[in-house]
Amino acid sequence: MSLTFKAVTATALLMFTGAVCAETLLVERVRQEPVSQMPARGMSMSQVEARFGAPSAKLEPRGGQKQQWPTIHRWSYPAFTVYFEKSRVVDAVANQASPDETGPKPAIR
Repeated sequence: MSLTFKAVTATALLMFTGAVCAETLLVERVRQEPVSQMPARGMSMSQVEARFGAPSAKLEPRGGQKQQWPTIHRWSYPAFTVYFEKSRVVDAVANQASPDETGPKPAIR
């Protein structure tokens, strides 16, 4: 192999390694936090509100244009966003803690 090829390959590997190490991933933080800090699948809206308090924002519902497309309601809390189908939790997703953290984009309003 030529010396130029080796130099380019080594430089690319070093750049990639540096970029990966510089970011804080949301996935890493979520793995460290207890699962009990977010609503569980199947909880009702009233159970979520009783346990976690009123959401900081109740976002506009999405979907429901056709019968086979359920309406999804979204409640935003400071640490997570909860997604409901009808009145039951289908998912809860952790929000970004800081701008340096790589994670999901903000909810569409």
